[in-house]
Parts: sequence; C-alpha cells; structure tokens
Amino acid sequence: MVQIEQLAARTPAISVDEILKGFHPSPRFGDVSFTSYRPDPNQPSQAEAVKALEAFGATVGSSDGEGLFKRLFGKKASARAGIYLDGGFGVGKTHLLASLWHSAPGPKAFGTFVEYTNLVGALSFRKTVEALSSYKLVCIDEFELDDPGDTVLMSRLMRELADAGVKLAATSNTLPGSLGEGRFAAVDFQREIQVLADQFDVVRIDGEDFRHRGLPAAPAPLKTDELKHRMQAEFDGQTVAVDDFRGLIDHLAGVHPSRYRKLIDGIDGVVWRDVETITEQAVALRFVVLADRLYDKDVPILASGVPFDKLFSEDMMTGGYMKKYFRAVSRLTALAREGQVHEPS
Repeated sequence: MVQIEQLAARTPAISVDEILKGFHPSPRFGDVSFTSYRPDPNQPSQAEAVKALEAFGATVGSSDGEGLFKRLFGKKASARAGIYLDGGFGVGKTHLLASLWHSAPGPKAFGTFVEYTNLVGALSFRKTVEALSSYKLVCIDEFELDDPGDTVLMSRLMRELADAGVKLAATSNTLPGSLGEGRFAAVDFQREIQVLADQFDVVRIDGEDFRHRGLPAAPAPLKTDELKHRMQAEFDGQTVAVDDFRGLIDHLAGVHPSRYRKLIDGIDGVVWRDVETITEQAVALRFVVLADRLYDKDVPILASGVPFDKLFSEDMMTGGYMKKYFRAVSRLTALAREGQVHEPS
C-alpha cells in the first residue's frame, strides 16, 4: 500500500533557526569520508585532490588568531583562506567536500551556494557574517554566480569570513575567475569576481560523470497510464508525492527555494505525470534547486512525458546557465534509474 501526497498541496514554512541547523551534508553524504572516495585510476587528479583536501583539513582550527592578526597589522596570511574544487559533473566534488566537513572540527557549516544566499535573505548580511565568523570551516557546494547581486554579496561574505579567520572550501564547475561568464556583464564586476578568486587555491578534478560510468542509459519515460502500477511495485509501504508536472511547476513559483528541502520532507519517492520541456529561465532555475534537493535526499522518480534530457530547451542547454542544467539532468537521470528498479509484472 502506498501513502499518496502531493507536493503542489504543500506550503512549508521554515524558521531562521531551522535554516542554520540545516547547514550540514545531506543524508546522501552523511557518512562519506576520504577513504570511501574511489578515485578513477585513469584520472590521477582525483587522488591528488584527496591529498590536497586532507592537507587543507589539517589546517582547519589551527590558526584561530590569524584573522585578528590581519585586522591589526594589515598583513596577508602566507596561504589563502580557501580551497576550491573545480571539475565537471559527477567526479565526486561534493563527496570530497562533505568528507572535509566530516573530518574538520566544529563549529562548521556545509551548504549549497543558494542556501547561503537564502541565509543572507533570512538573517541580513551583517547577521550572517556574525553567525558564520565564529565557525572554523564554511563549505560552499555548487558555487555559481547567477546575477550581479550574488557576485557582490558573495564577494563581500567570503572576504569578511576570510578576514575573521574562517577556512573556506567550495566546489564548482567553473574556475573562480570565470564565474558569471555568459550569465551577465561579468566584466563590469571583475573586481568582485577577482576578490572571490583571491580567497582560494584551485584544485582541478578531471574525470567522467560517475553517475554514467559503466551504467546503462537513462530509462525511457513511462506512459502515464503505467505510473500507478509501477508506483505500487516500486514504493509499496512508502510515502509518494504524485503531481501533474505543470501543476508542480506553477506551485514552485510561490514557494521560496529555501523551503524546497522542507517541501519534500517525509517523501520517499515522487511521481510526475506528463513532464514537459521547460522554456522559461526563471522556472528552469527554480526547478534546478528542486532537483538538487531531491538528489540530496536520494528520492527516486517515476515520470511520464518527455525524457529528462529534453527537460530544458535547447537554448538553455547551450546558454549561460548550461552547467546548472546539465547537472540537473544528470542527477534526475540517476534518480529515474533508482525509480525503476523492479521489472514490471
């Protein structure tokens, strides 16, 4: 028996304290470590990244007075405050970032880029700096600059945290000096982008997407009239959110992305009827956040309609946000595989 709910009927509320308490790795990365990471032997940079992060982790909490020294004497530290993992999709950057977080002493924070910008929106910039300045480590996953406001905001936040002696670690699909390219007039904000770049030592990780490494192609979408039968087979005894795709898209417009994690709280699987190609940028960017939260919680998907590699329009897949969309397609494809484990009877 399946307990059926509907995401489009949920309007979650979340407090500032709940946001702060949520700054830790998702259940998918709740028990990872450097030793559980499996470097591709054909990609030496992966093993080298493990060593670099282990060495960086050893410095966390060992220079508490550095920030004060810099403020009093105006001298720069001998090493940069942060480490920045640059690489393609599915090479294990989040696994390694979470491993660093698990190995480091607290207090510490782990969140996606959008979760930090949401925190500033909830607390204010100054209170966010005050809250995080006492931390030994701040980890920022999926670092991407979507607009000029984010560029200025994160430039200031990273600079002030580094000045306070906080160690920074980030992952992205884009080198820090190239953040914002193709999204807005990045040249007009080069100073802020350079300030960001100056906080980090860059570690490159090469490799192919592990979600596709040696795995079969993504499963084809189901027919809409097959969904109920497959849902009973895949999710017996679990709670499943069943939504018409268009209705879900419309509902997300009224739910702040900071609430998407709570939106899917208690959901073991999702079923989407009649998935269609998204053609509006704002809608697509919201849906990327939902895809990330579903992947964080390892929520399997059953869907009818267009396949996930057609979820975003061709213009989007070649535009300034293409890396976001490719990551979302990769993650949704992985969840769709998990949603079709059993053969239909």
